[in-house]
Amino acid sequence: MRYYLLLLFQIYICILAFVVTGCSSSLVSNTVKSPDGKLEFTIYKSEKGEPVYAFKANNKQLINNSSLGIKFKNNNVLTITECSIEETNERQVRDIWKPVWGKRAIVNDHFNEKTFTISSTAVDGLEKLLVVVRVYNDGVAFRYEIPTGNSKLEREPMECTTYNFADDYTAWSYNGEEHNIGPEKLTDSNGERLPVVTIKADDHNYMALHEAYLQEGEPLRLFSKKGEIAYSVISTPGKLHPNYSSAWRVIMYGTTPGTLVDSHLVELLNPEPDPKYDFSWVKPGIALWDWRMNGAEIDGFRYEMSYPSWVRAVDFAAEQGFAYLVLDANWYGPEFATDSDPINGDKANDVRRLIEYGKQKGVGIWLYLNDVGGKQYPIEETLKQYSKWGAVGVKYGFMTGTQEEKNKWTQTVTRLCAENHLLVDYHDNPVHPYGQMRTWPNAVTREYCHAQLDGYHVFVPETFCTSVFVNMLAGPLDMNNGMFDLRPGKTTRVDCNLPVPSTVTSEAARTLITFSGVTILPDIPEYYKKYPELLRFISAQKMPWVESKTLAGEIGEYIVMMRQTQEAWLIGAVTNELARTVEIPLSFLPKGKFIAQITKDGEDAHYFVNRESYQSVEESVDCNTVLKLELAAGGGACVLIQEK
Repeated sequence: MRYYLLLLFQIYICILAFVVTGCSSSLVSNTVKSPDGKLEFTIYKSEKGEPVYAFKANNKQLINNSSLGIKFKNNNVLTITECSIEETNERQVRDIWKPVWGKRAIVNDHFNEKTFTISSTAVDGLEKLLVVVRVYNDGVAFRYEIPTGNSKLEREPMECTTYNFADDYTAWSYNGEEHNIGPEKLTDSNGERLPVVTIKADDHNYMALHEAYLQEGEPLRLFSKKGEIAYSVISTPGKLHPNYSSAWRVIMYGTTPGTLVDSHLVELLNPEPDPKYDFSWVKPGIALWDWRMNGAEIDGFRYEMSYPSWVRAVDFAAEQGFAYLVLDANWYGPEFATDSDPINGDKANDVRRLIEYGKQKGVGIWLYLNDVGGKQYPIEETLKQYSKWGAVGVKYGFMTGTQEEKNKWTQTVTRLCAENHLLVDYHDNPVHPYGQMRTWPNAVTREYCHAQLDGYHVFVPETFCTSVFVNMLAGPLDMNNGMFDLRPGKTTRVDCNLPVPSTVTSEAARTLITFSGVTILPDIPEYYKKYPELLRFISAQKMPWVESKTLAGEIGEYIVMMRQTQEAWLIGAVTNELARTVEIPLSFLPKGKFIAQITKDGEDAHYFVNRESYQSVEESVDCNTVLKLELAAGGGACVLIQEK
């Protein structure tokens, strides 16, 4: 009897296993996993017949059933009750990307991809929609594609994408020229939110919402409703057409906030450059900037935005091995005057002389341009002339129009700059970066951040410690870091003469931490020379980087960044308004003995008072060393490690 009971029990288990397997088979076939198997993105049909997805990491559910698809404004929703989902294509990619410049010299491009066809017989809906899903080890991305054969595309579309989180997580989001929004609980969030939205699920699970490869349609906007734990996409996808592709909807993932910072997911979702373009001329580097120098007085000399001051800056840049000098507004006349000619303006002859002088010194000159000069005069001829003069870059400011129009114009200006071998930096509320630096390596930075010298009214140390975990996830930033004139009270600067709430060591460290293809220094040469150890630290930042790694950090609190050059390893650490001690293992070093120049806040340093107090020592270190750095309130530390 016991034998038969045991046999019946085994048969029951086999039947149960068959039933469970059969019930979940559709989910298995509709699941895409990361190459390491730790991330899972599943797409399937809901009880209402609509396409939905879910996301989990390390067996933890992070996003519950969330809507997918496109609908029209008459609310005839794609796949409302007649949805069918079919897997139509699958591939695995195990490649590498060698960027012209970036956070590291070699990037793994590893992902698993599936394409799903969603078919519908819904009245006035799309007949077919493709959903392409890619899962990397550090996040997932999906986009919508419309194949040929769809006949009902004339009406205005809306996107159905939602992010229905598994719990009431904590979020931070971009906020233009103000301090970032957050930290806020998802249930407290109410209204529009702009990317990047960085989310902390718990101490071991972090996400960030953004987009990549936006070719048409409105840049991403999200909406949240108070009391709920979800975001909805409210940006419009643009006019649909056969072979339409939406931007990638990106969910970055990491077990620490630093892994988000180190990710290349957004760039990898953009294509390689068109082979007809040769970008070998693109050189990242450090630049001086005449705008914040203007009005500074030192040893009887007053800096102005004029030829004598420019020459002085070029000489200093050449001494330090800095690559560039950026000339800001008004060099060709009042920047918003319609008769200010960007080729024949009042200082054009001085600028041409300066460019030739810079060539002799090995320093390239950037020229300012905005929408008034860029559209009042033919942009093609203007950029071609700048290239003929020998300028190396364009700082483009104050773009006008809707966000969709600005994105198209940004694409046009970037392409024209590439054709004329000009680097480009977009300022003044630009469209968010979405990985363009892979396709267009000349797009080296943009002011998609709360620039500290423009935002003195709210910029505090916490602002920086938040922006690097939010804004910087979108791409390279121009944030005005590196101000060394930190005297209390108003200065003699013409623009923004209020003091910066920071310490001098923190300012130097921020120049390393902030990822950018051109690090633009705002101060005059004499103030950098006043702090030789910190100047040495900045001058040692020889891009492109061989390697970068966020060693530690918490959103809004502190960050420790390591970047490696061909000759050295550099570490920058900064904190918010709270003093703290950080311990930094140097396990990234190879075997051998090295010399570390450690420059940190003085014992009496503080971002309100004693901003310029610092101390510097040299120590012998190796890969087993653990550095212990005391950071003052609002302060930082800089470490330069070289071979003995």
